Amino acid sequence: MDSDYGVPRELSEVQKKRALYQPELPPCLQGTTVRVEYGDAAIAADPAGAHVISHAFPHTYGQPIAHFLRKTAVVPDATVISEHPAVRVGIVFCGRQSPGGHNVVWGLYEAIKAHNQNSKLFGFLGGSDGLLAQKTLEITDEVLSSYKNQGGYDMLGRTKDQIRTTEQVNGAMASCQALKLDALVIIGGVTSNTDAAQLAETFAEAKCPTKVVGVPVTLNGDLKNQFVETTVGFDTICKVNSQLISNVCTDALSAEKVPLVVLKDAMLAEHQSAATFFYYYFIRLMGRKASHVALECALQSHPNMVILGEEVAASKLTIFDITKQICDAVQARAEKDKNHGVVLIPEGLVESIPELYALLQEIHGLHGKGVSIENISSQLSPWASALFEFLPPFIRKQLLLHPESDDSAQLSQIEMEKLLAQLVETEMNKRLKEGTYKGKKFNAICHFFGYQARGALPSKFDCDYAYVLGHVCYHILAAGLNGYMATVTNLKSPVNKWRCGAAPISSMMTVKRWSRGPAATQIGKPAVHMASVDLKGKAYELLRQNSSSFLLDDIYRNPGPLQYEGPGADSKPISLCVEDQDYMGRIKKLQEYLEKVKSIVKPGCSQDVLKAALSAMSSVTETLTIMTSSSAGQAQL
Repeated sequence: MDSDYGVPRELSEVQKKRALYQPELPPCLQGTTVRVEYGDAAIAADPAGAHVISHAFPHTYGQPIAHFLRKTAVVPDATVISEHPAVRVGIVFCGRQSPGGHNVVWGLYEAIKAHNQNSKLFGFLGGSDGLLAQKTLEITDEVLSSYKNQGGYDMLGRTKDQIRTTEQVNGAMASCQALKLDALVIIGGVTSNTDAAQLAETFAEAKCPTKVVGVPVTLNGDLKNQFVETTVGFDTICKVNSQLISNVCTDALSAEKVPLVVLKDAMLAEHQSAATFFYYYFIRLMGRKASHVALECALQSHPNMVILGEEVAASKLTIFDITKQICDAVQARAEKDKNHGVVLIPEGLVESIPELYALLQEIHGLHGKGVSIENISSQLSPWASALFEFLPPFIRKQLLLHPESDDSAQLSQIEMEKLLAQLVETEMNKRLKEGTYKGKKFNAICHFFGYQARGALPSKFDCDYAYVLGHVCYHILAAGLNGYMATVTNLKSPVNKWRCGAAPISSMMTVKRWSRGPAATQIGKPAVHMASVDLKGKAYELLRQNSSSFLLDDIYRNPGPLQYEGPGADSKPISLCVEDQDYMGRIKKLQEYLEKVKSIVKPGCSQDVLKAALSAMSSVTETLTIMTSSSAGQAQL
């Protein structure tokens, strides 16, 4: 019921303590004056798709990036906004809940009230359904009191539905007009921010005065690009899961040592099996198709193996290849008298295995034609039917589920950890019978760590990051920007060194291409697509450097529970800290260099200075031309 939204929570002592925590603001967001420096027009990272994106978003593509400046910054052409009329802002949770989301609301609320006490913030109840139905709750100090620094989305509720159809987009615009909103803030991941961009474009075309702002909040960590280093919720999810994984690692290691004591003390016969004490844990982690959560959790907890979907896709590994890899690892460990282990599996692995993905596509195509679930198996192609019949009944049933609203499989419902455990057990029993494997009988225990962490109390980093993004949203509104995403870069540094800004969502879009037949290429719609794990990145390199010791040496690491004070409280994702990002900072540094060159190379400068500048510029432009051409040639097929 709507009356349940925004009601005060009953808080534990820890929650009460957390509710008192006041996140810090970077210098550029302090005070009541908004200072904005506009950069060059932002373009799509993939030049090959730029014309498609600009055609689809003529009003919002090619807008400049914005940097918000501290009071002491000396930027002559900066825009200074000191007048702040009262505004009416709406905010909506879209997509799956992610720890820290409430702090975006809190940060935005405090920002609009700090600049004008008469401003109002309205939360839409029940996500996009509430937006279309104009169901709102005015955010007040009382409403926020028991939701500050707390997990979940229960203050307003959420939805995973999309604002995609013409009817939905027009309904959202009608709601904004009826409520006389100056801005609509959409909290979510890649799909929700794609929707935000479409709303912004439609609103601009219709001359609707409501500005649309997106906020990168998703536990999957897959909204990453040149402007977004990580998303709100990713840090918390990985820390909570990593502790659970570490607990399991310790349990596996401890259990293997139990039988030795039991056998000795009870003087049991040597042949009596203690195999039930030896376990391999197969743990599937939530995170959709990308494997960012699995990678980060592996770096934090050091399990024996982690299967990344991106590795599987790049190497075109089949389900049998993966099974063999795991079996070979089990055998290698057994040769060191280690008959236990922990294997991490990303939620989206099923869509990374070529033959399973092709099977899913065929099933989804039959769903699209209206074929009933009972009749799908009989209408599969011969190869797909053979694969389908090979799979265990529980997997068949899960693959037949209707796809999600974004046409992807219901990944959380497909138990790939159980499928792999069963295939590995079959192969290890075969090797044991043949005498090629001389370890203990293989036993597997399976877990899915998905919903356990989604509603967790957010980490200190996520509390700070979300709160700051809320303030950035107001700065975007004050600057009159539409179709932008709130951004914070240099996140691995302390809060007082964070760089806050805004980038057009359309500049984060790509256009997917895929072939249908020998000579046909179909171009998809521009969208903010999920970012896969970079197999050339430093985080992946760090994993590969340690994979052998993880596999054989049992160097399990337990980061412990979330910490809010003392050691560990200020820790951040390893995959964030090892990368050298700060894109917005580098853009500013480049602009400074270009301005310096322009100030030195002027009419009247010496021939030597002019020649040096021409030579350097010629070399730089030639290099950049080659690099951009190479990027265009690598467009997704």
